[in-house]
Amino acid sequence: MAIPELLERLLAAPGPSGYEGAAAAVWREAASTFAEVKADVMGSSYARVRGRSGRPVLAIVGHIDEIGIVVTHIEESGVLAFRGLGGFDPSMLLGHRVQLLTGDGLVDGVVGRRWRSLEERRERKRVELADLRVDIGAHDAEEARSIVSVGDPAVVAAASLELRGGRLASRALDNRLGAYVALEAARLVAEAGDADADVVAVASVQEELELHGARAGACSLDPDVAIVVDVTTATDSPGGDPTEAGKVELGAGPVLTRGSTLSPTVYELLREAAEEEGIATSVEVTTRETMTDADVVHFSRGGVATALVSLPLRYLHTPAETAQLSDVAAAARLIAAFARRLAADTSFER
Repeated sequence: MAIPELLERLLAAPGPSGYEGAAAAVWREAASTFAEVKADVMGSSYARVRGRSGRPVLAIVGHIDEIGIVVTHIEESGVLAFRGLGGFDPSMLLGHRVQLLTGDGLVDGVVGRRWRSLEERRERKRVELADLRVDIGAHDAEEARSIVSVGDPAVVAAASLELRGGRLASRALDNRLGAYVALEAARLVAEAGDADADVVAVASVQEELELHGARAGACSLDPDVAIVVDVTTATDSPGGDPTEAGKVELGAGPVLTRGSTLSPTVYELLREAAEEEGIATSVEVTTRETMTDADVVHFSRGGVATALVSLPLRYLHTPAETAQLSDVAAAARLIAAFARRLAADTSFER
């Protein structure tokens, strides 16, 4: 299975949290071919496909931001100190190439570790952000300042890669996959042309910070029902433990989540749609928060009946995140089928 052209373009565009413009532009351009497109002041994007009755309003939310770094200081030697945008293990950056988003365009750099004495290295085995620097090849601080500025963000430079067995490895699968699935599901609904509901695909921003884009978007959009699309750790990763939250494997289809904050009605409707469409799914369980945009969407305004559909992912928050392309396609088909089954009088009350 080849990587969909739109997904490949989304993965190629840098979009660290708070600086999602390049990726959002790709998403909006694709959305404009079949939907009404708008953006909000935070940078989140919306693609509305009008239904026959306009009710209920379904929001399909996938965040478009990715983890990244931001320059905090330029040292006299010309190397750059930085801190993280989003949470990740600093060791995954060591030795990688990065792309800095500057006012004059992309600038390449590499991540190296500060020199430490043998004694210090023996005492401190763990890599920390404070140990790392970005080297852009500048000879001194003056040259570096002519190229980059404090506050410039960056992402790891890692192109998408087709692996055997229909698998895809790339940086930013968390969560360009969700943003792609949201838009693809809306496109399938538009193509069918028989939905009663208004379907609004949302590419939310700043999820890796504190779910900010979805919080604002859910409040302004005020949907009746929402499906958040994100990734979840596959238990067939090395060391995976299915006893913690459920068995989740690459190639087993999209994951439906059951949890206290999520709507049992929407879960059942998704499960029924999957059965009728012959789409395999897995089940994951949450006991409190989901660590996704669903955590703020579900209590927006008077409350939103919210479900979480996830894509199994290996090596989360690394430049080699790995997913199964068939799971991605199945998630879009499932959500589109769910949307087309909604009626104006569908009740989501508990």
